[in-house]
Amino acid sequence: MNASERNLKETARIYKALGEPTRLGIVLLLSRHGSLSCTEIGERLNVASGSTLSHHLKQLADCGLIELSRKEGTYHYYRVRREVLERYLPPDLV
Repeated sequence: MNASERNLKETARIYKALGEPTRLGIVLLLSRHGSLSCTEIGERLNVASGSTLSHHLKQLADCGLIELSRKEGTYHYYRVRREVLERYLPPDLV
């Protein structure tokens, strides 16, 4: 697979992840607030189920949009990977 094909696949994965409203909300929330815990993300976006939130976070991490920034006890904090986000979203959104 050449670089152009890899870029096309990455772009498709990113936009597929961002095409789901909750995941887009997570990315925008993290881009505005920096690093947040899963609990904070769930509370701010009214995501009732922890397993649903975990699924969304995994999808976003797998495509490279977010990353685990730190762990504090049982809390996991995530942050957006700004260099990736800026390639795919208009500057007025981030």
